[in-house]
Amino acid sequence: MVTPCPCGRSTAKGQAMTLEACCGPYHANQNAPDAESLMRSRYSAFVRGDVPYLLATWHSSQRPAELTLEAGAKWLGLEIKQHHVTGADSAEVDFVTRFRLGGKAVRQHERSRFVREDGRWFYVDGDEL
Repeated sequence: MVTPCPCGRSTAKGQAMTLEACCGPYHANQNAPDAESLMRSRYSAFVRGDVPYLLATWHSSQRPAELTLEAGAKWLGLEIKQHHVTGADSAEVDFVTRFRLGGKAVRQHERSRFVREDGRWFYVDGDEL
């Protein structure tokens, strides 16, 4: 069965990409090529409940000791507003996620900061907008 990628990325022809062709390789330890791809893969990891991946892609300077996801959250979509390269090894991604929690709709707008170390991108932190 073909599973569409939760991040919502589509091909040049407008077809939804599969998890296996999009974020799946990053979840299997392939390096994301840029901060936007890492952001998308982290969103997909939230949807799938993949806490180990979320922790592994969080920069060690900000990574929590543990992460507990909201039980019952139903993820509804990701929209990348902008991807800014801010330096040779840094970038920001402005995005909006939507989800339902306890029957209530939630919209999260954030500008996240990312760094690349030894060829690997990491989420550092973000500001709610």
